[in-house]
Amino acid sequence: MLLTAVITTRNESANIANCIRSFDEFRDRVEIIVVDNASTDDTKSIAESLGAKVFDKGPERSAQRNLGWRSASAQWVVVLDADMMLPRETVEEMLSIASSPDSLDAYWVPEVRTGSGIRVRARNFERSFYDGTCIDALRLFSKRVLEKTGGYDENLIAGPEDWELDIRVLATGAKCAVMSHNLIHNEKRLTFKRMLEKKAYYTKSFAAYQEKWKGHPAVRKQFSPWYRFVGVFIENGKWKRLLAHPILAAAMYIERFAVGVVYLVNR
Repeated sequence: MLLTAVITTRNESANIANCIRSFDEFRDRVEIIVVDNASTDDTKSIAESLGAKVFDKGPERSAQRNLGWRSASAQWVVVLDADMMLPRETVEEMLSIASSPDSLDAYWVPEVRTGSGIRVRARNFERSFYDGTCIDALRLFSKRVLEKTGGYDENLIAGPEDWELDIRVLATGAKCAVMSHNLIHNEKRLTFKRMLEKKAYYTKSFAAYQEKWKGHPAVRKQFSPWYRFVGVFIENGKWKRLLAHPILAAAMYIERFAVGVVYLVNR
């Protein structure tokens, strides 16, 4: 196997089949590992019926991911959520990376959210500014860099464990880059209210994460109002895109403001 896809789940029967089927053409070279967390629906049986190796682990996503990559038979691992899908060209790029002796150590994968309407377009617009920055999170790893770092910090629950691993990966001197092709994040059912609830949940580990990496430049940026509301959108000439798409920029900032309020209330 060239690549192992690690998919974490909990009651994801509506999504897991689409995620696994992203790799249907490539199952001779891709291993699928689903690490569930005590689902009460058909998630595990669906995954098993589609040929995935299925484990059960908790209490949070960090522990699930660690079990997944440590169980991988391939030397390259992509870490996915169940509501993500990979276009054919994205899987092909990952396999090319996995088979090349000249590949780097880890990669960020651009995301495109599904759905229609101004809010989805604004969220995709926002997300495009984050590629390869400290607000992004690595998803494709050589197994050697995961072994070197030890993987995800299991003391951090959903949210900053992605950022925290990025810090440790980069601290090893690992070379990282942004992939050319994107993954698809299926958020059709993610209402504005549900999105804010998710953001509130993610704040639970922020204090522990900030304490662990107190003073680190990446952490200062991640929690800096200036960087999160201005800096990341204007650095490296990206400000031109704001001027080119004023309506999307305005819609993006309305949602950014709401998320900022949630953070202040829950910190």
